[in-house]
Amino acid sequence: MRDDMSQAVDTAHVGAAVADHEPARWRCTWTVTKRWGDDLSVEPYEVVEGAGNLLMYGGASCIWECLIGNGTSSSGQNLTYFSSANAALGVGDSSTAEAATQTDLQASSNKTRKSATVSHTDGTSSGSATVTFTATFGTSDANYQWSEWIVGNSTTGGTGRILNRKVVALGTKTSAASWQLQVSISLS
Repeated sequence: MRDDMSQAVDTAHVGAAVADHEPARWRCTWTVTKRWGDDLSVEPYEVVEGAGNLLMYGGASCIWECLIGNGTSSSGQNLTYFSSANAALGVGDSSTAEAATQTDLQASSNKTRKSATVSHTDGTSSGSATVTFTATFGTSDANYQWSEWIVGNSTTGGTGRILNRKVVALGTKTSAASWQLQVSISLS
């Protein structure tokens, strides 16, 4: 009986210690701002917002390799930062479900990557560091059904790494409109 009581006390103590720690949270929010023409100062005719994405294995690995200062991956591939010099947002018309092993947009032909500007909000005082990627697809870009988007570190499809991918029906873009995609990722 004494041994059984000891096990119960140990189990309760260990359980309480585990409950004191909160796991890191990866959060993604995104916005598509739709405007007529190429003038980004005009009032949008629609704004679509959402949350969620799937972190890709290749993107997660790139984060860790960069964190420890490696210039190449274990397979010998040169690593590229997700900075304004390299980052891209891509859109396509595929509704193929997200899978962490994917390395590009899944659309067979209707897919476009655009250079993205990148900004960072430091998390030392708020507890949540955020990186935001923004790209504008003008009237001559990506005129088809938008069903997927990615954050990548190359404007050339099939190269570099993709950080994340989201499948979501965003509407059909035409040459009459410019759409701006903004993706914010925070880790807290």
